[in-house]
Amino acid sequence: MAGSLVLEAITVLLALPVVGTVGGGLAWWSVLYLVGIAVLMIVGAGMQRRSWAMAYNWALQVLVLVGGFIHVSIAVIGVVFIAVWAFILVLRSDVQRRMDRGLLPSQRVQKEN
Repeated sequence: MAGSLVLEAITVLLALPVVGTVGGGLAWWSVLYLVGIAVLMIVGAGMQRRSWAMAYNWALQVLVLVGGFIHVSIAVIGVVFIAVWAFILVLRSDVQRRMDRGLLPSQRVQKEN
């Protein structure tokens, strides 16, 4: 999850030149908004062991979606990463289900020959 946040932060920062060129230019508030979200993502990457980390991650996704008021490309980034985070939740629940059943390779008892 930390890696996903870092990749998303990079993607948001790479949207700055797109917004500047295609979106009609950058204002101080749009740069502040996008850089602020990227900084919050990088900070959040270091806090993924906290109990509230998943709620924080989803709040960041909402902020990226709201960034669609700057340019539609920011909202597209938000939609793509919401799909990524939804898939992460699916994977997370699958691993938890396998852990509960004892089906992970690390949980199998090795028979000695």
